[in-house]
Amino acid sequence: MYPVDLSVESADRQDLLRDISEVFAREKINVIGVKSQSRRNIAYMQFTVEVSSSAQIQRACTLLGEVQGVIRASRRA
Repeated sequence: MYPVDLSVESADRQDLLRDISEVFAREKINVIGVKSQSRRNIAYMQFTVEVSSSAQIQRACTLLGEVQGVIRASRRA
């Protein structure tokens, strides 16, 4: 397991954080840090998560991208 930073940009809405957290829970990804802010109805979030492979990162980003309102989900370089 190693830590990775994921960035999510989304239309801000009620229950957004819950829906994103459900993706991590379903994929059994441990979240060890969260930073979030909202500007002009856009939520900018950074999650530090523990993963075991790059395939797990890619799958998480794909699933996060399917959450209602998400504009972009990617690994932070």
